[in-house]
Amino acid sequence: MAMRVSSTDDDDFNEMHEINVTPFIDVMLVLLIIFMVAAPLATVDLPVDLPSAQSAPQPRPDKPIFLTVQADHKLAVGDNIVAENALSAALDQASNGDRELRVFLRADKTIDYGELMHVMSDLRNAGYLKVALVGLDGGDLK
Repeated sequence: MAMRVSSTDDDDFNEMHEINVTPFIDVMLVLLIIFMVAAPLATVDLPVDLPSAQSAPQPRPDKPIFLTVQADHKLAVGDNIVAENALSAALDQASNGDRELRVFLRADKTIDYGELMHVMSDLRNAGYLKVALVGLDGGDLK
């Protein structure tokens, strides 16, 4: 009673040359779903034409008018410290009454946005609509 366990036929042990693509398709479908969900979140709904951070310096007037907001919230026109209620008169004196001149506004980086907007509102109320914000040239925007 002999029993033959193994077969000498090579057809039973041929290599399979087909690639199982099911896991690959599963991964690709998951990635497709992730990108379909994430892509609308990455777009901006409002079209905005943003300026570049590195711009060429603009020509400066011969005698610019600088309005400075110091860290202690004091205002200065040129080198003279002025009170907030005397800002309009000080700007009129510095510009000889020409409200079409550009005012260069510079502020300490510790000044919060609300205070800067308050100063810009005071400039607008005084009739100075041309305001340029002053920053460091080519510096880090942190």
